[in-house]
Amino acid sequence: MGRLQGRTAVITGAASGIGRAASVLFAREGAQVVCVDRAEAVTETVDMVGQAGGKAIALTGDAGDEAFVTSYIDRAVAEFGGLDVVWANAGISGGWTPLEEQTADYWAEILRINLIGAFLAVKHASAVMIPQGRGSIICTASVAGLRSGAGGPAYSASKAGVVSLAQTSANEFYGTGVRVNAIAPGLIETGMTRPIFEGARARGNEDKIGQLNPLTRYGVADEIAHAGLFLASDDSSYVNGQTIAVDGGLSSSHPVVRRKR
Repeated sequence: MGRLQGRTAVITGAASGIGRAASVLFAREGAQVVCVDRAEAVTETVDMVGQAGGKAIALTGDAGDEAFVTSYIDRAVAEFGGLDVVWANAGISGGWTPLEEQTADYWAEILRINLIGAFLAVKHASAVMIPQGRGSIICTASVAGLRSGAGGPAYSASKAGVVSLAQTSANEFYGTGVRVNAIAPGLIETGMTRPIFEGARARGNEDKIGQLNPLTRYGVADEIAHAGLFLASDDSSYVNGQTIAVDGGLSSSHPVVRRKR
């Protein structure tokens, strides 16, 4: 029997990368999955779940829009009869715009998707889970949210907010049986990081990607998905309010290659 047998999971940002890998893995472990993304490619993820023998549905919309968040929670309950896991994974990087060129609107959009989207997932998932007396909510943070050196200012601030959200909401749900945790990925090859990888390959130095961490390599989406599986399952039944770094050891020191101005 799979570790998520008979459970219902919602995963946002499921059209590619970590969200897609998690959707397929969770389904293989027995979960019924609601795959959410603003990209139409989320239907391809559902097809992959089906090919793996699982059951999933796709919903497209904006993870930072409260009406859409309530709709994907409601759809999970209506389609599969309950809600056991929500992984708020959707996010944007905002690129590498220099701080002096950033605007309030630029910051607001990154915070809206990365942090407010996660908050809305926590808010509306918990409304279903608390009456059940159980549930696991996972948020995708980043090593950039732990300290400087792994992302731009707005992105890093949004992910630091996600770390705090996991801590504070876990305590808000004191005594309810609902757990909230975060995962802080390091450098993972996903749609968001594709420009980094494409640039390195074009220069012929792909082998240097990830050289700053003790494992001296970059990670793949499936490695983050497995960390999410741990948090979604009963294996992590006593893990709550935590942020788990999955980064090859990068955050143990956060060495920095300074950007020349």
